[in-house]
Amino acid sequence: MTAALEQMVIPFLEHLFASMGYLGVVVAMTIESACIPLPSELVLPMAGWMVARGVWDFWLAVLAGVAGNTLGSCIAFAVGAYGGRPLLRHYGRYVLISEHDLDLADRWFSKYGEWAVFFSRVLPVVRTFISLPAGIARMSFPKFLLFSILGAVPWTILLVYAGKLAGDNWTSIRAFLHNFDYVILAVLLAAVVYYIYRHLRRAPAAEKEAN
Repeated sequence: MTAALEQMVIPFLEHLFASMGYLGVVVAMTIESACIPLPSELVLPMAGWMVARGVWDFWLAVLAGVAGNTLGSCIAFAVGAYGGRPLLRHYGRYVLISEHDLDLADRWFSKYGEWAVFFSRVLPVVRTFISLPAGIARMSFPKFLLFSILGAVPWTILLVYAGKLAGDNWTSIRAFLHNFDYVILAVLLAAVVYYIYRHLRRAPAAEKEAN
């Protein structure tokens, strides 16, 4: 997120928190966890700033953050499960996603998905979008819910506490964590390039077998 855009988001969060209190944290974190990039690295430290000023209670702010994260994650999961999968079955071949890939994702999430969901909750960028592929792969919803909550709790505590410690300098937390965005994006880009390469290499073999 650019500095200019952040300067638009911060007044929005200030108004949300001032008008809705803890519910504003729930709303903001629901937006963030429903695949809309409103960074928790701004939402939660600002909540910590409210705690530092004596306006809010620390644990109620944490509870609001976890509740919003859970609600938004469930929305994204449902979109993936009931909307994303049918679309990918019909149109996935146009973006190099085959039926085989969906079946493979199902098996992968069945075996490792809970840990992917858990660890992604403490990764910038990835945490915003992990619920959608979990839904598309039809991961067990009770497991998804449990590990989403377990992953959200330490992340929420950490950022709210960091905002409390930083006080008026709470925006510096986002600036610090922003350094890790590039590393994570580079890894994701490499994974996408490898995925496309694998499909393009496999396509001639599949065509040869068909003939």
